Amino acid sequence: MNADTTLILLTIFVAMTAVSFAAQAVAMMRLARTTKEMKERVDAFLPKAEKLIQTAETTLVESRAQINEITARANDILALTQTQMLRVDELVADASSRAKIQLDRAETVLENTLTRVNDTVSSVHGTILRPIREITGVAAGVKAAVGHLLKGAPANVAQVTTDEEMFI
Repeated sequence: MNADTTLILLTIFVAMTAVSFAAQAVAMMRLARTTKEMKERVDAFLPKAEKLIQTAETTLVESRAQINEITARANDILALTQTQMLRVDELVADASSRAKIQLDRAETVLENTLTRVNDTVSSVHGTILRPIREITGVAAGVKAAVGHLLKGAPANVAQVTTDEEMFI
C-alpha cells in the first residue's frame, strides 16, 4: 500500500469519525433539551403531586379514626343485639311455658264444667223426669180406669183376658 492511499483512507476514517461525533453531539443536545422539558414539566407537576399526597395522607388518618369509631360502635351494637336476643329468647320461652300451663288449666276447668253439666243433667232427669213419668203413668191408669168405667162391663171373658195381658 502506498502512502497516498493510506493517507486518503485515514482521512476518510477521521471524517467519518468527525461526522459520527457531530451526530452524537446533535443527539446529545436534543436529549438534553428533551430532558430539560421533562424536568420543567415534572417541576410544574411536583407541587400538585405533593399536595395530593398530603391530602391523601390526611384523609387516610381521618378515615382510620372514623373506621375505628365505626368498628367500635358496630361491636357495641352487636353485643347489645346479642343481649337483647337472649332476653327475647328467655321471654318467648317463659311465655310458652305460661301459655302451656294456662292451656292445661283451661282444659281442667272445661273438664270440670262438663262433668258438672253432666251431673246436673242427670240430676234433672232423676228429679224432674222420673216424677213426670210417674204422673204420666198414674194419669194413664186413671184414664184407663175412667175409660173402663164408662165402657161398662166387658161382654166376654176373652176380651178381659186380652186387656189384662196387655196391661201386664
